Amino acid sequence: MYTNGDYPFKFGTYMGCDAMGNRYYENRIDYPFGQHRWVEPANIHDFDSTHIPPEWHGWMVSMNDATPSLEQEYIDKMSKHTIKGEISHAPYQSNIGHQEPYFNFNGMHNQSQIRSRGYGIGNHVVGLPPGAPDAYYTQPGSPYNEASIRKFEMQGKLDEKRAYKSEMWRQRLMTVAEKAAIEQSEKDEWTKPFEVAKTAKRLSLREQAILARGGTLSK
Repeated sequence: MYTNGDYPFKFGTYMGCDAMGNRYYENRIDYPFGQHRWVEPANIHDFDSTHIPPEWHGWMVSMNDATPSLEQEYIDKMSKHTIKGEISHAPYQSNIGHQEPYFNFNGMHNQSQIRSRGYGIGNHVVGLPPGAPDAYYTQPGSPYNEASIRKFEMQGKLDEKRAYKSEMWRQRLMTVAEKAAIEQSEKDEWTKPFEVAKTAKRLSLREQAILARGGTLSK
């Protein structure tokens, strides 16, 4: 990759660096087409072509002549001259739109592989340690989306050791004696008005008529 005839090294212009640390060079004068662009890997002992991110791959194979940094500069420059027909409240100022925070792990640019196998487990297949953030995109409302995960809270507790998260869980934690005491208290609450009515003084028809007309009874 670095040899070219009698020359032991290739010389070119530094064009940029990606998130992994790979450095990209170009020399259109001394080398023929197809050899005029190359990359110096950040980790030369563990490198293959898949470690080149898509934005730099297009430049490496001459699909475009602008590096990713120049493309963003071009977008920012042209956005200033864009004539807006209507007022826009969109949070994005370019055609790129929403982008998830980029998490580069071992040069894996396929972000769908950077995901844990379970809670607090990580991914032993790719060497992802436990607790590392997942890099793949999740739709709003997905149980894997952090914004959609509700904070776990207990609804109450029977004592210091018996906290419950729902009414069903509360019924499971209660003892037979506690359930019987609650049933008895509810029964007493229902029968209380009847007991009061039994002990209350019965009014005569004349007294009922006086109260119906808005009068008062003498003591």
